[in-house]
Amino acid sequence: MQAEERKYSLDEITPYINWVYFDHAWQMSGAANAASATQGSLRQEEYETLHRDALDMLHELTAHYFTHALFMLVEANGDGDDIVLHMDGHTERLPMLRQQHVPDGQPCLCMADFVRPLSSGVHDCIGIFAATVDEGIERYRHDDPYQALLAQTLADRLAEATAERLHEQIRKHDWGYAPDEALSVRQLHREEFQGIRPAVGYPSLPDVSLNFELCRLLDFGRIGILLTESGMMQPHGSVSGLMIAHPQARYFNIGKIGQDQLDDYARRRHVDSKTIRKYIQQ
Repeated sequence: MQAEERKYSLDEITPYINWVYFDHAWQMSGAANAASATQGSLRQEEYETLHRDALDMLHELTAHYFTHALFMLVEANGDGDDIVLHMDGHTERLPMLRQQHVPDGQPCLCMADFVRPLSSGVHDCIGIFAATVDEGIERYRHDDPYQALLAQTLADRLAEATAERLHEQIRKHDWGYAPDEALSVRQLHREEFQGIRPAVGYPSLPDVSLNFELCRLLDFGRIGILLTESGMMQPHGSVSGLMIAHPQARYFNIGKIGQDQLDDYARRRHVDSKTIRKYIQQ
């Protein structure tokens, strides 16, 4: 079983950029709606200049660079707190973490909860993916600090936008569980589609070492992604994770991990607790 590779032009990906997070990276959140007072007017002017510069840079980048993605749709089941992947003639386990503290009456969630249980005897399916940008985008105009930072923040947004576009294609065509989906980009950003796309390093999947497992399955190097010893991806403008179709699937924050769960998780990952603790983003 081999991952499928996709290559995208920036013209195709740019409409999927979520500019809210771009603004947040530049501490410009809310600037577009700034008040008309002097300070607000100055903030609005900075905001407009930043976006104009970003769009100009995107126009320049479009002629030279692309974004890339890898994905694999795998038969799977949930088994306790593990997701079991049914590969060609063998199985792989992806241990997950479970919430430890939630409001009274609410269940403690785990990603494995949203995959059909192994005990059912019926296979479900999940997606695993990675998306990135051409490395040259992050080095674009690196001799100018402002332009270099602009290129880096655009690379981050382009990687996320590539994952958004890829997920849309998979839902409607490759996996095809939502063939009639007709959502605007704004609706996609509001996550109105069926299913979720939890990313490694985010609150639902805080263990960055999961990247080593996904890399082994997908071969990140095919699209130019390298992993550091800490499990971080290079280029920095990269994202990886899971795609889950369950209509009730939702994101959640694992929260503080107790020693008991850490020990159990380390056992399922076949490493010691001290080692796995280093990879968990909390």
